Amino acid sequence: MTEPADEKRIEKRANLTPEELEAGSDDPEAQAAAILRESDERVADPEGTRRTSTQTPDEPILEEDVDR
Repeated sequence: MTEPADEKRIEKRANLTPEELEAGSDDPEAQAAAILRESDERVADPEGTRRTSTQTPDEPILEEDVDR
């Protein structure tokens, strides 16, 4: 069973974005729970998820490497 705070997060996230509405969702609450679970994993272990993500570079960009 989910905690009341988690249920509120899921309920709030289940309000689909315009893009999600256009694509459709069979179960917005299940979709929201999965999105939040994955987000929580990334927050809890950013380095671990960085290694497995296809959207994140292997090495973080250092501030001195950024063009200003």
